[in-house]
Amino acid sequence: MSPKGSAQEEHSLQHPTYPSNCLEFLNIGSKQTTVQKARFQLNITVVGAGLGGLATAIALASSGHTVTVYEQAAALGEVGAGIQIPSNSTRLLSRLGLEPYLAKYITEPESISFRRWETGDVIGLTKLIPNFRDLFGAPYYVIHRANFHSALHERAMDLGVVIKLGSRVTAYDTENGTITLKSGQVSSPSDLVVAADGVKSVARQLIDKSRLQPFTRTGFAAYRATVDVSLMKQDPETAWLLERPALNIWIGDQRHVMTYTIGAGKSFNMVLSHPDASNPATWDQTKAMAEMKREFEGWDPRLTKIIGMIQNTIKWPLVSGTPLSQWTAGKVVILGDAAHAMLPYMSQGAAMAVEDGVALARSLAKITNPSEINKALGIFEKVRIDRAGKMQEASFLNGKLWHFPDGPIQKARDAAMAPETRGEPFSHSPNQWSDPATQMWSYAYDADVEIDRAWANDATSKSHL
Repeated sequence: MSPKGSAQEEHSLQHPTYPSNCLEFLNIGSKQTTVQKARFQLNITVVGAGLGGLATAIALASSGHTVTVYEQAAALGEVGAGIQIPSNSTRLLSRLGLEPYLAKYITEPESISFRRWETGDVIGLTKLIPNFRDLFGAPYYVIHRANFHSALHERAMDLGVVIKLGSRVTAYDTENGTITLKSGQVSSPSDLVVAADGVKSVARQLIDKSRLQPFTRTGFAAYRATVDVSLMKQDPETAWLLERPALNIWIGDQRHVMTYTIGAGKSFNMVLSHPDASNPATWDQTKAMAEMKREFEGWDPRLTKIIGMIQNTIKWPLVSGTPLSQWTAGKVVILGDAAHAMLPYMSQGAAMAVEDGVALARSLAKITNPSEINKALGIFEKVRIDRAGKMQEASFLNGKLWHFPDGPIQKARDAAMAPETRGEPFSHSPNQWSDPATQMWSYAYDADVEIDRAWANDATSKSHL
């Protein structure tokens, strides 16, 4: 069949109304999609220069808009340790020209191993190389959060994005598209204000008319830390974890420990999740080390030996955002954690913010005059609320699937994951990284393609009126 005929055949395919992923393979080719240049250039203000804010600024600037970012910190930087960049995010970052900026920082792990808390025996296995590149057209990376931020910052600056530091935003004017700083200064009006101002978002209060509790403490907290790999290499019981880049997750009753190397193998990242419903305001970080060790007493001796090598740790509360029915108010739109903070158990929090920024830029690129901004925001909002809400749900579910106490349900879960460890075929798995349907939904998703589809559906529906 000729290329022209193939294109016609693809165009005629309609997504089924029944639950199915049978046509998702069409999205794999979308990795060739390019950034769509805006038909009408806008002056856009972005509040927040975190990962989501910078990714959004890059997407908007790449599309041709003039972008100014306001950041409350006096100097740019990120706290924390490692972060994962899954395939649905790396695809978009590559499209935005980030590959050369990330190259010196990223590590591509070969697999994800789920391990029994007590022994470290592998009970679930997801092969990332070459599977994810082959299936989803994009790699799966891990990186130090600070390095990820540096790469985004450098790319934003090269695109001409203006970043104003020491600029804390205290108020938003949804009608005029202005922001008020703590100093009292009011910005010049812009066509759109994008609030990527995180879990302490001021802008979210404008959107959440119900005045519901914006963020819910989940009853869990996490210790984040890194270990010097030179210490691990000295002990055969821990050195094996460094032989090949991989993610390893020990799972047990209400707790798990996720580990992987970052910094091109120079540092070993650890996230240790545990139950804690206390108020973070009462936490004494000076006691975090001792408390962390107590939480994982009796776990795999090899794991506890690594925990003993940790020299510094910070305890973080894990929160989840109350789902919203809208993300926009006049000329203000929220995205990232401000719109959909989620548990880290799908490792998709930052990826959702990247998807948000790309989707927003894609939708705005289709307007021909300022009067269509509201239409672009409406389509963006509909697509992203659905996607982010479902990812919040998936993240919450992992917190259940990983944390069963020993017993019948835990044994059934482990048995259901066993085929993947033996390389046998399977149709479903409680390991959402391996479950075929969840895999396709999570990692083959392309924010650009979904926005294109939403605009096409909108045009089709109106033509039938």
